[in-house]
Amino acid sequence: MALMAVAAARMDDHDEYAKLVRGMNPPRVVIDNDASDDATVIRVDSVNSHGTLLAVVQVIADLNLVIRKAYFSSDGSWFMDVFNVTDRDGNKVVDAPTISYIQKTLEADDWYYPEARNTVGIVPSEEYTSIELTGTDRPGLLSEVCAVLAVMGCAVQSAELWTHNTRVAAVVHVTDAESGGAIEDAGRIADISARLGNLLRGQSDVRAGGGAGSLAQHKERRLHQMMFDDRGGHAAPDADAAGPARTEVSVTACAERGYTAVVVRCRDRPKLLFDTVCTITDMEYVVHHGTVSAEPGGGAYQEYYIRHVDGHAVRCEAERQRLVRCLEAAIERRTAEGLELEVRTGDRAGLLSDITRIFRENGLTIRRAEISSSGGEAVDTFYLSDPQGHPVEAKTIEAIRAQVGEATLRVKNNPFAAGDDAARKDAGVAGAGTTAFIFGNLFKFYRPFQSFSLVKLYS
Repeated sequence: MALMAVAAARMDDHDEYAKLVRGMNPPRVVIDNDASDDATVIRVDSVNSHGTLLAVVQVIADLNLVIRKAYFSSDGSWFMDVFNVTDRDGNKVVDAPTISYIQKTLEADDWYYPEARNTVGIVPSEEYTSIELTGTDRPGLLSEVCAVLAVMGCAVQSAELWTHNTRVAAVVHVTDAESGGAIEDAGRIADISARLGNLLRGQSDVRAGGGAGSLAQHKERRLHQMMFDDRGGHAAPDADAAGPARTEVSVTACAERGYTAVVVRCRDRPKLLFDTVCTITDMEYVVHHGTVSAEPGGGAYQEYYIRHVDGHAVRCEAERQRLVRCLEAAIERRTAEGLELEVRTGDRAGLLSDITRIFRENGLTIRRAEISSSGGEAVDTFYLSDPQGHPVEAKTIEAIRAQVGEATLRVKNNPFAAGDDAARKDAGVAGAGTTAFIFGNLFKFYRPFQSFSLVKLYS
C-alpha cells in the first residue's frame, strides 16, 4: 500500500508539472487551405510528451479524414507536426464545424495527458455499460454473444469487433433494454460477465463496467491494447494465408543518431497512421522524427525514428523482432478480406442477435464488425467470409437477403462479384462489384450478375 501511495504521489507531481509547462506553452494549431493545391494542411506545435503524436492522429482518424502526407519532428521538449489531409472523397476539409472542432480539440490543454486517457480502468459514464471481451475466435461466437445479451435484457448501442488469426477482441456498449440507461446493478453486471465468460472458452477475459463508471471509451485504442499478447507481442501472421504478403516492416539501427529506424511499406487504407502510431506508443516507444506519404498504386510509406521511453534505441534482436511482429499485426488485423455487408434498418430488441444468427446458419464467419444505433436506426457493418477465409458465394448472399427481410443492404468489396469481369463488362460500369445499394428483393441481382441498371452504384 505504501508503494502504491508513493507511485500515485509521483504521478500527481508529474501531472502538475506537465500542466505547468503546458500552461506556459499552450499548443498552437494552424489549419490552412491555401498552402496546398489538393489537401488541407494542419500544423500542430506543442510541448512534447509520450503520446503527443497519437493524441493528434487520433483526432484526425476519428473524423474519418485521410492523411495523404505527414511530417513530424521533436526538438528537445517541443513537438512539431504537419499533416496534409482530405476527406474520404479526396477533397479539402472546408466544413466550418469540422475545422472548428479540430482547432478547439487540439488546442485543449487536457487533450495531451496520456496518463489520464490511456489508462485501462473505469471512467464515468451514465449513458451505457461497456463490455470488453477477448479470447479465442471461432465461427458463430458473435452470434452467441449477441444472443446472451438479448436474453439478459441488454440493448447494444454500439460495438466493434476485430479478429486476427485465432484471436478476437470486442468492445460493446449496451444499455438496459427497458430503461434505456446504463446497467448499474453490480449483481447483474457480474451475471452478464459470467455468462459471456462461459462462451469464451479457454484463455479469455470479460470486463464490464456500468453505473458510475464504464471502461475506457475509445474503442479502437482499446482494441489494439486488447489484441496485444503479453507472452510475445501480437499474434504472429499466418504463414499459410493465401495471397502475397502486403506488409513489410524493417527495423534497423541508426547508431550515429542514437535512434532506431522503422520503415513500413504496405497497402494504403484509412486510419493506417493511427494503427501504427498507436502500437508504437503502447509499446513504450517515442517517435522523435518521421514522415508518411501515399505512394502510386495504392501503397503507403511510413518512416519513423524512435527511442524507448527510457532513452535507448532497440537493444537486441528479440526486441527488434517483437516490434516487427507487433506492427505487422496492427496493420493487418484491421484489413478484413471478404464480403463487406452493411445492414441499415429500424432498430429493435434482438435485431443484432437475429442478424448474426443468420450469418452463422449460413456458414459465415465474421472477420470484423462495426455496430451502431442512433435515433431508432441501426447501422451495422460486417466483414464476412466462409470459415476457410474464402469469398462468400452469390447463393449464400441471396439466402441472407431472404432471411434478413426488408432491411436495406449495402454490399461492397465482394471478391466474388469483383472477379466476374464479364459481368462488369456487360454492366458497362467500371468496378461494378465494388459498392452497391440493394433494397429488398433487388438483392437477387447478385445471382445472375445482371440488371445492374436497377441498382445505384457508387465508385
